Amino acid sequence: MKTVLAYGDSLTWGYDPVSLGRHAYEDRWTSVLQKALGHGVRVIAEGLNGRTTAYDDHLGDCERNGVKLLPTILATHKPIDLVIIMLGTNDLKRGIQGTAIGATSGAKRLVKQVQKHDWGFEFEEPEILIVAPPPIRETANSVFGAMFNHSVGEGAMLAGMYRDAADEAGCAFFDAGSVAETTPLDGIHLDAENTRAIGRGLEPIVRMMLGL
Repeated sequence: MKTVLAYGDSLTWGYDPVSLGRHAYEDRWTSVLQKALGHGVRVIAEGLNGRTTAYDDHLGDCERNGVKLLPTILATHKPIDLVIIMLGTNDLKRGIQGTAIGATSGAKRLVKQVQKHDWGFEFEEPEILIVAPPPIRETANSVFGAMFNHSVGEGAMLAGMYRDAADEAGCAFFDAGSVAETTPLDGIHLDAENTRAIGRGLEPIVRMMLGL
């Protein structure tokens, strides 16, 4: 049995911008990936609304700083064959960090946490796949627009910076924006079809990385 840990934010949790709730289980990209890979692989969906790569959000009622939680999550689920990291959108939020370079620095920190983790029990270090989230877009939504519209330009640079960071760290890279786009309803989230598309788009590279 191969184990894949998907570490992300609301795009991994499955926030539905239409119903303002959660996508059906079968529509979440982690579920689509799980179904495509079959019973020999277990995909663990660790998505949290508002999660950042490495920055505090004191307005949340839970810990949203990705680097503070990742070591515990790695220890909880080990052994792990592949860690997929898809974070960075919330780093662009006004009052959090706001820049693509800041999100990239946070993603690099997460990669190092995986690489330096004490796996123990002679478990092997997992492969790492960095996924750039689909670019944010300007929205007329007053709440999300106030938080993210100022960072649309920064969001457009995220994929290129993540690709370079993955090359430097010896990780794999996937641009989710190549298969999915955010909805104009709020500028950052995905409708059901676009979240399913990420699962379909990831299948070939995940298969290759797991040796399937």
